[in-house]
Amino acid sequence: MTTHQLEFQIRKKKSFLCIGLDVDLELIPEHLLQFEDPIFEFNKAIIDATHQLCVAYKPNTAFYEAYGIKGWQSLKKTIDYLNAFYPEIFTIADAKRGDIGNTSSRYAKAFFDDLGFDSVTVAPYMGKDSVEPFLAFPNKHTILLALTSNEGAFDFQTKKINEIELYKQVLETSKAWKNSNNLMYVVGATKAEYFQEIRKIVPNAFLLVPGVGAQGGRLEDVCEFGLNSQIGLLINSSRGIIYASSLKDFAEKAQLKAKELQSEMEKIMS
Repeated sequence: MTTHQLEFQIRKKKSFLCIGLDVDLELIPEHLLQFEDPIFEFNKAIIDATHQLCVAYKPNTAFYEAYGIKGWQSLKKTIDYLNAFYPEIFTIADAKRGDIGNTSSRYAKAFFDDLGFDSVTVAPYMGKDSVEPFLAFPNKHTILLALTSNEGAFDFQTKKINEIELYKQVLETSKAWKNSNNLMYVVGATKAEYFQEIRKIVPNAFLLVPGVGAQGGRLEDVCEFGLNSQIGLLINSSRGIIYASSLKDFAEKAQLKAKELQSEMEKIMS
């Protein structure tokens, strides 16, 4: 999927919502456990109930890998279902990969070719040769960790080297990498005050923004400085939507929560 196609969906749906599919068998409704693949059944119900309100889904792969081969199969079935029935949806493998070049090439092939994701999150710590293998795939997107929403982000990301914060150096350096037009960036909603500075460095890039809702980030704060002419934001909400209910009405309640965020986004876009 190209960024132009993504922007078209954002304007069509009046939404830049991304829903995180972080499935925990201890949190999903108990009645789903009777199914052969409860993870997929949960995801399918959430997707069917919310696809008109969002433009992206983001499974965090750790929640699938934790269940071994069965979890990986559930992830594959989920992405196959999205690609078959809702191909207009942008898919994000939240895998946070990144390694030496030949290893990164294998990671990229796994997520882009085998699983069929549109994008994957990648850690920048090992530098250019660990990221460029992901960028080599046409119409696929590498979402680089820039300024994350967790408390430990301050351990390194905001530290100054030669008077410039590390996250700013990551942003600036990455622009020179081959096929950098395929880059997007993770910027946490809990760091909303940084968006103005980030937009000075990457004014046209899409930003994946976790941390709205359960982690305390506010949509209005992010949009004040994060929006660009393409909208340029994918606001992720996971727990606040998918675990809105632990009963049989879980998909209906997830839809209502997604609608709340979509309605806020529509007002902002109008």
